[in-house]
Amino acid sequence: ERRLRALAALPGTLVLYESPHRLAAMLLQAAAVFGERPAAVARELTKKFEEYRRGTAAELAAWFAAHPPKGELVFLVGPEEKAG
Repeated sequence: ERRLRALAALPGTLVLYESPHRLAAMLLQAAAVFGERPAAVARELTKKFEEYRRGTAAELAAWFAAHPPKGELVFLVGPEEKAG
């Protein structure tokens, strides 16, 4: 979670590779750090069965807890919205 907090301060979209075995736990930590920022998990990029899930980290954590993933996974989280 400490590393996610350090990354949260960076501007722009974050792209993180994650193991399918650690994804659910990482998404729970990401939900605490990133809150309502838009996020996505992409699976099997550039392959025949490419798949995407979008939502907040909390929504993604709930979905992947019920549907354990397989394959190569990338977690993306959008930048923090500026109040304006």
